[in-house]
Amino acid sequence: MKPSELVRIAWEGLLTNKARSLLTMLGVIIGVAAVIIMMAVSAGTEATIAEQIESLGSNLIFVSPSFQRGSPGQRPPRNTLVYSDAEAIAEQVPGVVAFSVEQRASATVRFGNVTLEGVSIIGTTPGFPSVREVRIAEGRFFTDKEQKRASKVAVLGPDLAKELFGDADPIGQKITAGTTKLTVIGITAHKGTVGSENWDSRLYTPISVVFEKFLPSFMARVMGNEVRTIYVQAESPDKIDDVILQITLLLAKRHGVSAEQPDFNVQTQQDIINTRAATTAAFRSLLAWVAGVSLVVGGIGIMNIMLVSVTERTREIGIRQAVGATQADIRGQFLAEALMLSLVGGLIGVLFGVGGSYIFGEVGGMRTVVVPISIGLAFGSAAAVGIFFGYYPANKAAQLDPIESLRHE
Repeated sequence: MKPSELVRIAWEGLLTNKARSLLTMLGVIIGVAAVIIMMAVSAGTEATIAEQIESLGSNLIFVSPSFQRGSPGQRPPRNTLVYSDAEAIAEQVPGVVAFSVEQRASATVRFGNVTLEGVSIIGTTPGFPSVREVRIAEGRFFTDKEQKRASKVAVLGPDLAKELFGDADPIGQKITAGTTKLTVIGITAHKGTVGSENWDSRLYTPISVVFEKFLPSFMARVMGNEVRTIYVQAESPDKIDDVILQITLLLAKRHGVSAEQPDFNVQTQQDIINTRAATTAAFRSLLAWVAGVSLVVGGIGIMNIMLVSVTERTREIGIRQAVGATQADIRGQFLAEALMLSLVGGLIGVLFGVGGSYIFGEVGGMRTVVVPISIGLAFGSAAAVGIFFGYYPANKAAQLDPIESLRHE
């Protein structure tokens, strides 16, 4: 029998029971749509993480403390970095064009009759705009001299400046952060939300001011001012590996530890992206497997309905065999019906999956990115499910005895 004839007969058989055919396809539709949506959510999350890390700056190297446990009876290794480590990197490591160290604090900020509570204060260094790709819209950023002298100056995010000053010019005005008066010298350009934080509502001041006024500590005067992360900007991507090596050797010497077992971590942006990508890839695989269960359930539904169909159409099968239809013809007819159920269901599922991903991204507030390969994977899986679960009923129909089939009522 010609393939076109098989398709025609299979299509007519499905149209005979439209409602049952649609309900049978429902499992495949849900499975295919679920695969596409789940992978779109995962890919969107991965893309968002990568963009957030890349938005921190270019050619960045991250130096952070390594929190390791010492062996019993041994002195635990230093697990913190200090500000002088950052200064040493900037002065002694070739290929470093800028560095930035950040220390956070929070305080109530006042100007005139306006009072804002819980304002994020970022103590940082003059290299911050270059390293973290923050532009200055008005005024300027503070200088090395102001950093070393702990000059009480501030650079405001545009949203914070708007809340404090309205339409007035903030440059040169004095604000009070906690109990410390700061002179506004600049306003940053809009950068928006990075991660979960609005950078346009920040207040930047020299890190020396934060150490002195917002995080005073006796231990800091003895051991140095601790910092969480040192951001180092290399001259170019091809010099990053060499800069990492030099930083590792320098800090290992300063901390009195082995370069093979340092008490700090040195990573690039790509390292962090790869780490996050591995996590989201595992999550994406899990979601794909969960969604794939729906396809298997849909395939079982197809097999169940096709077995029922074989029983209902036993006499029809006997008549076709009597007029010359071979076992291959009967098997091909029922296999074509099962395959058509899965393919049509898969096509509808693709439409629902792509549309659902878009709607989920718009309404759910979570970024989604439709992965083209997920469409092919889901549709191909639907076809495989149709063939796999449709073969047994088709083979059972082909093996019916013609005489017994004709006697069937």
